[in-house]
Amino acid sequence: MTIDRLIIFTRYPEAGKAKTRLIPALGAEGAAALHQQMTDHTLVQVQALQFQHPLCVEVRFSGGDRDLMRRWLGSDLMYTVQGEGDLGDRMGRSFQSAFNAGVDRALIIGTDCPDLNATLLDQAFRELQQHDLVVGPASDGGYYLIGMRRWIPQLFVNIEWSTATVLERTLAIAAELNLSVALLPVLSDVDYPADLEIWERITAGRAE
Repeated sequence: MTIDRLIIFTRYPEAGKAKTRLIPALGAEGAAALHQQMTDHTLVQVQALQFQHPLCVEVRFSGGDRDLMRRWLGSDLMYTVQGEGDLGDRMGRSFQSAFNAGVDRALIIGTDCPDLNATLLDQAFRELQQHDLVVGPASDGGYYLIGMRRWIPQLFVNIEWSTATVLERTLAIAAELNLSVALLPVLSDVDYPADLEIWERITAGRAE
């Protein structure tokens, strides 16, 4: 039986530490509240996926502690502290841990991309039946999802994280390693005040 793991990167929604780039528009409390809502929204999509696709869900978090995370998101998830280092270090450890535990396919997602839904997550896992790597390109030059079927440490070193070159550099490394790559649709993260219309569209759709 194939073992799949979905790893969600998030942080405890503490005012002043969550979605800080949105504080000028929303205030510290408002930015933290939005982060909480977007994480909850992501979990709804993940739960929808679990109805049709058996998988283990791990939350890799920063801020807070396991008790606070369980009170927020429930006790039926695996919780692991992200730990030190840049984003590449933290993602690399997450993948390495998953494959050391015997996982066959693993995905990492964040909680900043509200258009990422259960259908796309299912597609990502299916792409890993035929490809070494699956990537969800973000409109800012990064990616909102990355998945693999074996541990490939080279994908997380010598990359300038949080820049417009992350996706380009990742795909270049994949080409150097002769990896087969599947690309999902381009989506946008909610990082800056101008991006808030993305979340407003999602919430308006749910209200209809």
